[in-house]
Amino acid sequence: MLHNMYTIPFPGLKRCGLLVFLMLFAAGTLQAQQNRWKPKPPGVPSEIQITPYKTTMIANGKDEALINVKIIDSKGDSLANAQIPVVLHLSGDAKIVNIMDAGDFAAIPHTDTSWQINVHGSCRLILRAGTTLSKIKLEAKADSLYTGSTEIHTVQLGIAHVVTRDKYKPKKVTDKILGADISFLPQLESRGMKFSDKGVQGDAMEIMKAHGFNYIRLRIFVDPAQPKGYSPVKGFCDLEHTKQMAKRIKAAGMKFLLDFHYSDYWADPQQQNKPAAWAGEDFPAVKTSLYNYTVDVMQQLKDQGTAPDMVQVGNEINHGMVWPDGAIGSLDSLAQLIYEGVKGVQKVSPNTIIMLHIALGGQNAEARFFLDNMKERNVPFDVIGLSYYPKWHGTPADLKYNMADLAKRYPQQVMVAEYSQLKREVNDIAFNVPNGKAVGSFIWEPLSTWEGIFDKDGKANDYLDVVYPEIAGKYLNH
Repeated sequence: MLHNMYTIPFPGLKRCGLLVFLMLFAAGTLQAQQNRWKPKPPGVPSEIQITPYKTTMIANGKDEALINVKIIDSKGDSLANAQIPVVLHLSGDAKIVNIMDAGDFAAIPHTDTSWQINVHGSCRLILRAGTTLSKIKLEAKADSLYTGSTEIHTVQLGIAHVVTRDKYKPKKVTDKILGADISFLPQLESRGMKFSDKGVQGDAMEIMKAHGFNYIRLRIFVDPAQPKGYSPVKGFCDLEHTKQMAKRIKAAGMKFLLDFHYSDYWADPQQQNKPAAWAGEDFPAVKTSLYNYTVDVMQQLKDQGTAPDMVQVGNEINHGMVWPDGAIGSLDSLAQLIYEGVKGVQKVSPNTIIMLHIALGGQNAEARFFLDNMKERNVPFDVIGLSYYPKWHGTPADLKYNMADLAKRYPQQVMVAEYSQLKREVNDIAFNVPNGKAVGSFIWEPLSTWEGIFDKDGKANDYLDVVYPEIAGKYLNH
């Protein structure tokens, strides 16, 4: 085909000319791709942001979810004046029933699964679930912009079965928490990274403590060293690394939150994979494995004098954990697995605070759905933990409303278990939850990701030197 389109004037050079053409064509294509995805300056459209106000829906043909679609720049700021043609792609048993603030829209082709709209800065759409269990995926694509997407799980409700008939009064966190998840620290140190403040080198934990932090959160995986694990061969965030870090936390005079992922790899709303060691086990065996693993971890930490002050039984579990057994579509099974973790913690360390952590900072309806179902099944726990990232979880006003509403509805205290951006705003909300239900916050991985409190060379920056001392001064008990 190239020979027909391009005539090489010297027959003896046909092969060479074709090769040169292909090389130039490939180079031009590569350059075009690089230009397309190279970082764009602030104020220029860079990405389509999708923020769902439900990521769990009832498969009854009636349940609806509000979804915001927004054009943002490379800093994450909204671009109200941007006018971008966007194509929406929908898979799973659901349909778009309304699109607001986008003017006229037309199907491409004329079905419920593909739509073209003109987004003037932002728009809203209503998604309605079908009647079958499925994972619904919505993507928003536009030329030269990063694609936005979200995943929604559907469930069918049945009769709730309690995990225990014992009555439980949630324990209270008495001291306010200004915490940080710094599970990456051993990996950073293994690469030679050093931390300092005003030119004085020191231990990252000690530096953080001096600037107001009083609690450290650590994630733990079952077998992260296995080939498909979080840290093949090296095994970062396994039990042994966790025990070493726990000693450092206690030596620094700080408190300790342990975050059980119950997986060999990251566990979050998009993946909650069963550990390889539990593969092939039936549900009763999975329950036993989860309980025994929890007891073993807690006992080894207790034996070295570093029992956690607080424990998360699962990480961002609003879509369940230990899939498929504990997926959100199997609410009774999920409640039973959570209860096995709770029992494991309580057997070893009955005074440890237990948190249920959901990734729903601004999604009030879904947060209530999850917590109501755990309440119906009588799952005992002490603290409601929320993740809050504006891109996925709405505005600060959404977070504030959600935390206040949950504090009024449930006996548990409420906290922000993960965040990064909007540090002052998030903490002002987290420390001012009504009804005496405020606990505080944990920033996620501030040593090396997003808006870190240290620069890339390990030097403390204004977030650590200015922002966090201000927050600590306003909210912590001294």
